[in-house]
Amino acid sequence: MAFSLCSSFGFSHVQPHHTIALDTISIDDSLTGDQTIISKGETFELGFFKSSKSQNHYYIGIWYRKISVQTIVWVANRDEPILDPSSSKLTLLDGNLVLLHNSSNIPIWSTHIASNSLTTPEVVLGDDGNLVLKDGSNPSVTIWQTFDYPTDTWLPGGKLRFNKKTNQSQKLNSWRNLEDPAMGFYNLVSDSGRSGNIQFLIYWNNSKLSWDSGEWDEKSNTFLLAPELKLDFNVIYSYVSNVNESYFTYSLYNNAIMSRFVIDISGQIKQFVWSEGTKKWNLHWVQPEQSCDVYGTCGPFGNCNLDRQKCECLPGFVPRSSEDWSQQDSTGGCVRSTSLQCSEDSFSAIPTSNFPDNPRLQQVHSAEECKSACEDTCSCNAYAFDSRCRLWDGDIINFKTIASSRSQPEIFHLKRAATEVRKTKAEVWKIVVPVFILLATVMGVLGYIYLSKRNKTNKRGRLIGLKGVLTSFLKYNLNTNMFDDSETKGDTHELQIFNFACLSNATNNFSLKNKLGGRRLQNEQEIAVKRLSKSSGRGIEEFKNEVLLISKLQHRNLVKLLGCCTEGEENMLIYEYMPKKSLDAFLFDPRKKAQLDWEKRFNIIGGVARGLLYLHRDSRLRIIHRDLKVSNILLDENMTPKISDFGMARIFGGDQIIANTNRVVGTFGYMSPEYIMGGTFSEKSDVFSFGVLILEIVSSKRNHSFDNPEQPFNNLLLHTWRLWNEGKWSEVVDEALGNLYCPLEVIKCIHIGLLCVQNRAVDRPNMAEVDLMLVSETDRPAPKEPPYTCPTSSYKPGSNNNITFTAVEGRKDPRSSFLWN
Repeated sequence: MAFSLCSSFGFSHVQPHHTIALDTISIDDSLTGDQTIISKGETFELGFFKSSKSQNHYYIGIWYRKISVQTIVWVANRDEPILDPSSSKLTLLDGNLVLLHNSSNIPIWSTHIASNSLTTPEVVLGDDGNLVLKDGSNPSVTIWQTFDYPTDTWLPGGKLRFNKKTNQSQKLNSWRNLEDPAMGFYNLVSDSGRSGNIQFLIYWNNSKLSWDSGEWDEKSNTFLLAPELKLDFNVIYSYVSNVNESYFTYSLYNNAIMSRFVIDISGQIKQFVWSEGTKKWNLHWVQPEQSCDVYGTCGPFGNCNLDRQKCECLPGFVPRSSEDWSQQDSTGGCVRSTSLQCSEDSFSAIPTSNFPDNPRLQQVHSAEECKSACEDTCSCNAYAFDSRCRLWDGDIINFKTIASSRSQPEIFHLKRAATEVRKTKAEVWKIVVPVFILLATVMGVLGYIYLSKRNKTNKRGRLIGLKGVLTSFLKYNLNTNMFDDSETKGDTHELQIFNFACLSNATNNFSLKNKLGGRRLQNEQEIAVKRLSKSSGRGIEEFKNEVLLISKLQHRNLVKLLGCCTEGEENMLIYEYMPKKSLDAFLFDPRKKAQLDWEKRFNIIGGVARGLLYLHRDSRLRIIHRDLKVSNILLDENMTPKISDFGMARIFGGDQIIANTNRVVGTFGYMSPEYIMGGTFSEKSDVFSFGVLILEIVSSKRNHSFDNPEQPFNNLLLHTWRLWNEGKWSEVVDEALGNLYCPLEVIKCIHIGLLCVQNRAVDRPNMAEVDLMLVSETDRPAPKEPPYTCPTSSYKPGSNNNITFTAVEGRKDPRSSFLWN
C-alpha cells in the first residue's frame, strides 16, 4: 500500500533535555523545564516538548528516545498547552500524577485517581512506552497507565478495548493538525459487535461511521474487511475476551523493529515502521486506502477531488483557515467568498459521484419545482432532482467531485450569489466568443475548399458535398468502441473515452518529436499516450487486457490509466504523465545515473515491492504481471516508482496459485526458469523478475547483457552470487555511488535480490515476505545458486510452447507501440 514518508507527528527539531532520573518519578521528584526521565533500555523519553514552530505551546509527552526525528506517542495536556515549561512542573500529589503551574499550583492535567491511599506512589516509564503509576510498596499492581488513556498512537503491547461493564470503548483520537496535538475530528475505537467479537471503527466527529474493519475472525486470525493486516509477518495479533472486557493487542516477533499504529489527521489508520537507513518512518499499511473515502475529510462546503485525492473548496467558497489547510487539516472546510442575497441568488450545476449526506426530501414533481423550493428558502444551499427532490440546508458535508472517468454523474445544484455567477459568466464569455469566432472561420474555410473540390466532379456537388462533410465529421467524432460487447462493456464503464482529434492535437499529430516530451490536453492536463500499432494482430487482445486490468487497480506505485481511445483502427491508452520517464533512462545512462543516489534507489525498490504486493495480495484482483522490468518502472516528478505495462498480465482466481500457458512471452534476463522451460507462471515468477530488478538497481548493470571476461558463461545473477559468497558484496554496488550509501541497506537489498532469483520457485520468498524484509531486520536464509543460463535470441527450449522473447529496450513483436507524453 504504501511509500516512504515521515509520520504526520514526527518533528525534525529535537530539543535538548536534562535527565533527572533513569525511568522513575518518585514522591519527592518533579519534572520542569528541560528535565526528562528515560526508560531503562533508553527506548522512550518523557518530558516537555514544543509541537509548533510558530507558537510557544508546550506539552507533557512521551517520544522515542533513539529516533532522530522526534516522534510523539502520547500527550497528557493535549487540549491545554502551557506557555512556559520552566514555570510548570509534573509531580506526584495526593496519589496522582499532576501537571501544575508553579506559581499558583493550579492543576492543568491529572490522572484523576479517586483514592489517595497510596503510601509510596511512583511513576515508571517502561521500554514499551507505557507510563505506569503504582504503589512502591506493591509494585505489581498498576493503579493507572497511559496504555489505558492513549492519544493517537497504538504501541505494541497496548490494548484497544471494549469495557463490558460500562459499555465504553477505548479511543484513539487524531491530532488537530500536524503541529497541534489537540483533539481532532477522527476516532479509532474498538467495539463489541453483535457476535461478541471485537472490531475496529473510525468515526468522524464522534458520530458518523467512516470505516470499519469487520469483525475479528479467530479461524483466519484477521479482520474480515481488513485481511491484508495478516500479511505483516512481524506482527502477532491477539484478541482476548473475559467478563470485564474484550480487547485487541499486538506484539512484534522482532522487538528491535520500531512499529506503531496511528489514527492520522487525515482520518486514516496507518501503520509505520522505522527505517534506520533512511531515517524515516515507512508507511506500511493504511485504511481507508484513498483519502477521499474518509468521511468529512474536506469539511463543510469542501470537495474531495477523486482524481487527485485532494481537498478543494466548492465554487464560490474559500478555505475557512488557510493556515490549517497548509498544515494538511482541511476538516474546518470552506466559507463563502460572497454572501448570499436570498432573493437574488443563482445556481451552479456541479457533477458529483454521490450526493452529500443529510438532504431534506421535498414532495414535488419536477426539477423546476425543486429549484423553486430551494430558492424560496434562504437557508437552502443546494438542491438536486432525480425523481426525488433533495434540499440541503446548512453545511454540505462529504461532497466529492466526479472522477474524470465517470460517464453518468449526478448533478448537484449549488446556490451562489448572483453577482458572483454573473462575474464568472462574463469571464467565460470573454474566452468563448473569440474561440467560437475562430472555429467558425476555420470550419467555413475548410467547408468551402471541400465543396469546391466536390463541385468539380459532381453535378449535385453542393448537396453531396455538404452530406460528405457531415458524414466525415460524424465518422471522425463517433467512437467505434471495442469494449461495447457483452463480455467487457460492464468492466469499462468508469473509463474516460478520449476523442482521437483531441489526442492528435495534443501530440501534434503524433509527431516523433513529441515522443519523449510532456503534452497537455486543452484543459491543461498532462498525459502520456500509448498508441497501438495498426498492423498488430494479437496486440488487440493484449490492449483490451491492459485496459480491463489496470482500470480496476488503484495504488500509488501503479501507473494510473486515465482512459482510452478506440476510434476505427486507432486504439490508444491514455496514462498519467510521468515526467521522469522510465527507470532505465537513469539507471543505464552513464550521464544520468549519478542522479540516482542510494536513498532514491532504496525508495524505488521499496515502492516497486509494495506495488507488486498490492497486485499479488491486496487488490480486488490477484494479478501476475509477467513482464516486470526496469523499463516498465516509470518515475513521477518525485522519483516515486510506478509499475506500468499490463499487456501480458493475468488474473488468478481466489485459490489459484499457479498457471500454464502455451505462449511464453517475456523479456531477456527477467523470466524465471520454470516459465521459460514449461510455461508455468505464478507469483514467484514476478518475484524472480523483481530480484533481477533489485540487483540491476544496485549495480546499474543489465542482467541480460552483463559481460565478465573471466566468466564467459555468466550473468549478473551468478556474478553477484559469487561475490556474495566471497564476502565481496561491495563490488556489486554501482561505482557512481562511491561510498555514499548505507552498507546495511545495500547488503539487505543484495541478499533479498539473491533470494528472489533462486532457481526453484519454492525457495523464493513471496512479496509479503520481501516487503517485510525490506522494512525490518528480520532473519534471512542463505540464498541458493541462481540459474546458470540466460535466454538469448537463439535459445530453443525443449517444449512445444510458442515462445516470444523481447529485448529490454522495448518490445519487438507486432504489439510495438510508441508512447507520446
